[in-house]
Amino acid sequence: EVQLVESGGGLVQPGGSLRLSCAASGFTFRTYRMYWVRQAPGKGLEWVSTINAEGIGYYTDSVKGRFTISRDNAKKMVYLQMNSLKIEDTALYYCAINPNSPLGQGTQVTVSS
Repeated sequence: EVQLVESGGGLVQPGGSLRLSCAASGFTFRTYRMYWVRQAPGKGLEWVSTINAEGIGYYTDSVKGRFTISRDNAKKMVYLQMNSLKIEDTALYYCAINPNSPLGQGTQVTVSS
């Protein structure tokens, strides 16, 4: 059974940083492209970042230069380092193997002064 468990969210002031983690199990992690997506209150899912099996990251324009995705295949973990956070980054963040259908519970990120 595929399982994805996100953690690391919290309340942070604008300009602050958080590091999200995702623990994966139940599939051949090292061969999969992994995604971070988010859902802000009252809005649909938004793609944030992708990391391919080779470790190359891709980002939506609004987070480029602020967020960094990484993975540890030995630990079956995906990370999202978020710096210079903005109020508009407030959302429930999910990691996923299908960006249209995240499986986990997500981790809440709230950016507020």
